[in-house]
Order: sequence, then C-alpha cells, then structure tokens
Amino acid sequence: YLQSKEDEQLHRDQLAQAVANEEINLLEFEREKIKGAIRTDFILSAEIIVITLGTAAAASFAQQLAVLVGISLIMTVGVYGLVGAIVKIDDAGLYLIKQGNAALKALGQGLLAFAPLLMKTLSVLGTAAMFLVGGGILLHGIPALGHAVEDWFLGMGWITDLLSNLAGGVVGLIAGAVAVGAWQLVRRLKK
Repeated sequence: YLQSKEDEQLHRDQLAQAVANEEINLLEFEREKIKGAIRTDFILSAEIIVITLGTAAAASFAQQLAVLVGISLIMTVGVYGLVGAIVKIDDAGLYLIKQGNAALKALGQGLLAFAPLLMKTLSVLGTAAMFLVGGGILLHGIPALGHAVEDWFLGMGWITDLLSNLAGGVVGLIAGAVAVGAWQLVRRLKK
C-alpha cells in the first residue's frame, strides 16, 4: 500500500510515464498489476477455505462439501462482484463526467476523487486482515501456542477477544517476515 504522499506521487508519476512512453506496453503494465491482485486473491481464498473447513471439521464429508461450495459461491458472486464494482468506480466517474449534465459531472468528479482513497483504505485494511487471519490460522493450527495465548488473556472480558486477534496479527507478521526472509535466502542461493 502507499505509505506517504511521496509514494502516491511516485505511483502517479510511474503511471503517467507508462502512458506517455510509447515503448512501454500498457497491456503488460496492466498485467503486472493484475498479477499482484491475483496473488492477493489466492492468499485470501486459501485463508477462507481453511477457515471454512476448520468450522465444518466435525461434519460429514457431504456437509463439508456443501458448506465449501456454498461459501465459494457466496465469495465469488458477492465479494468478487463487489471488487469488480470497486475497480470500475473510476470508469463510472469518467462516464458521468462525459455527460452534459453539471450534476452528473460533479458526481463523476467526486467518484474519481473517491476511488484512490477507497483503494488505499482497502489496501491497508486488506493487508491487516491477511496478517490477522493468517496469524489466527497459525495460532489455531498450533494448539499449544493457541492455548497459551488464550490462557494469557483469559478473564479480561471483551478485551480477551481483541488481544487474541491482535496476537494473531503479530504471529502473522512474524510468519510473514520469516517467509520473506526464507524466500530472499532461496533467491540469493539460486544466484
């Protein structure tokens, strides 16, 4: 996600250079952006499947299959439909600006101003969610660690759930750092 105004300006400059430079293949430029989104979708989908199967672990195979298919349909239609609509906000804004009506132009300009803010917010929230959910999966997957966290925060009321979730986020950050470190080590060893 974009961390500062400088990062945001750098992103805009790169996009403007890509559009202005005839040697840059805009289709390939867009494909690279899409690859990143697909990787993120894959991670989120895998987390959802793990959570779904964990929830229905005691059910029969047929029930597990039905739950998994149901969640898959809901996620595909609901979430990805919503994501598709969010991605098209800027296109809708441009369409409205091209209309003759001043009110529609103003609405279109508002959508164009809103789209980057929404995308930045979703990027930050999505990254946080991936660490929280991934760390939570790891905590539940390692019973001794999960029980230790539960025991540590036991008896604190509603704060127990909050702190347990934050602990999952910390575990997710640590696991992510270990994975990135291992990946970097493998890349260096290959060279």
